[in-house]
Amino acid sequence: MQTEKNFFEKVYDIVKRIPIGKVATYGQIAALCSSPRSSRAVGYALHVNPMPGIIPCHRVVNREGRLAPGFAFGGSEMQKELLEKEGVAVTMREDGQYYVSIETYLWNAK
Repeated sequence: MQTEKNFFEKVYDIVKRIPIGKVATYGQIAALCSSPRSSRAVGYALHVNPMPGIIPCHRVVNREGRLAPGFAFGGSEMQKELLEKEGVAVTMREDGQYYVSIETYLWNAK
């Protein structure tokens, strides 16, 4: 159980570094945690985010820029609103899902 806690803490620490107006992908966060095949575990860590106002999990999207349809803190509409308040343009595509432009908004983590 200690390993999970350490991984989740790494996820939370990295997500806190995503600047306002930028997004990161689940895979990007997993890679920054030195666990590049753990993007689903990143999603779970964010789903159980203990501090949603402090750990900005709304800034994490999938590799295509799609918002989480089951965003843990109010659905994709809430994630869309939070991102738009930060200056991130969100559009609905033909599939009925919300997306952000990865090319425009992806965080260049260093």
